[in-house]
Amino acid sequence: MKINKKFWKNKKVLITGHTGFKGGWLSVILDFLGSRISGYALDPVGKNNFFNHVGVKKLLNKDFRNDICDIKSLKKKLNKINPEIIVHLAAQSSVIESFKSPRNTVFVNTIGTYNLLEASRNIKKIKCILIITTDKVYQNYESVKYFDEQSKLGGDDIYSGSKACCEILVNSYRKSFYQNSRCKIATVRAGNCFGGGDWTEDRIVKDALENLYMNKNLILRNPEATRPWQHVLEPLFGYLILIQNLCSSQGGKFESGWNFGPSLKQNLKVINLVKIIKKSLKSNSRILIDKNFKKYDNKKFKIFESKNLNINSKKAQKKLRWAPNLTIKNSVDFTTEWYQAFKRKKNLLLVTRNQIKKYVSKAKLI
Repeated sequence: MKINKKFWKNKKVLITGHTGFKGGWLSVILDFLGSRISGYALDPVGKNNFFNHVGVKKLLNKDFRNDICDIKSLKKKLNKINPEIIVHLAAQSSVIESFKSPRNTVFVNTIGTYNLLEASRNIKKIKCILIITTDKVYQNYESVKYFDEQSKLGGDDIYSGSKACCEILVNSYRKSFYQNSRCKIATVRAGNCFGGGDWTEDRIVKDALENLYMNKNLILRNPEATRPWQHVLEPLFGYLILIQNLCSSQGGKFESGWNFGPSLKQNLKVINLVKIIKKSLKSNSRILIDKNFKKYDNKKFKIFESKNLNINSKKAQKKLRWAPNLTIKNSVDFTTEWYQAFKRKKNLLLVTRNQIKKYVSKAKLI
């Protein structure tokens, strides 16, 4: 299925978490499609961040900086924006951070989602709410399998558990309060996204770019772990296709959970992904393995992550006619190109827009 530019032209879209990595990229895409974008989020994190370096603020119709856990503020700002479409990205998105701040993780990911659903109930203009969760919502028993939308929800770490709770909450809220509403609600679960401008702490692609670009040694703590790696553009365009369907006369048929993962060939080990990044950067760095890496452990907790994680996206491919279009090499080359442009102080909004245009052309989306 293709992107309908007429559908998105002048659409009033609210993005929660617009100051984050995925929210920033989505803002530039929607600007490219001619939408009227508003954002609700905390300030961007860190000196380096996609939002500030790209200049996303100038693309926005309204830019509100508030906590998603503040329901009074959220209701007030929603009434001012009066959106037709909401994409809910505001979240605490790090497994490691969830061990350090479990309370904040649970509050932001579950109560924040509740607040959004509750605050949206009386906004008559809303046609669709898309809730972004994660591929980590599935109960992972470390068996080598691909999780589809019927797989059991769960999570052994706080982040995964909070997002699984979010999925259950959305489903129950939809059935309890949105059954007779024109507003359609769905949840989406993407793979491990990367791309230009992701400076989130403790992400392997970020660490690889910063070290390999400078020809410094890169230490891997979990080189054999496999993940469904994909460029951030892949799921974001999948979300937009899903939204078009949710807003159609048959929208009720699309109210459910959806996986948007890469092709099975891109379920790579960390070590293999890093080698591809190294080659793309033409780096002389050494890649070192430290299986006793204990940087994040302390007396209160021992951080753990799933070794294997794979998701099946056949549902989206069949019912939405969506498919991933970038090879892992394409995805890495896009990312290193963006990072090198950042280091060379180029116009990053222009770089980002050009990558979006290249992707749309390659995927024949418009």
